[in-house]
Amino acid sequence: MTDHLGCEKHDAGGRGSGNSRNGSRARTVLTDVGPVEVKVPRDTSGTFEPQIVGKRQRRPTGVDEMVLSLSAKGLTHGEIAAHLAEVYGTEVSK
Repeated sequence: MTDHLGCEKHDAGGRGSGNSRNGSRARTVLTDVGPVEVKVPRDTSGTFEPQIVGKRQRRPTGVDEMVLSLSAKGLTHGEIAAHLAEVYGTEVSK
């Protein structure tokens, strides 16, 4: 969202730009290990496109395999979340 809006959360430089953060909504994403609830950020103009699971998409592309592979290698939830944050530049809900 920061890249999309061009400013950090609570940054005064983003005020009056015509588009700003508008909270998030919960979505259920279907994975190989079952349904997972994620928080999807929103912007006031509705132009933000989520990176991992796109709009109206219920199943992530390739993420299932990556998470299962990292888990099989013994990485913890926190390490997997950090890896996804590094690769996709996004936070993962628990």
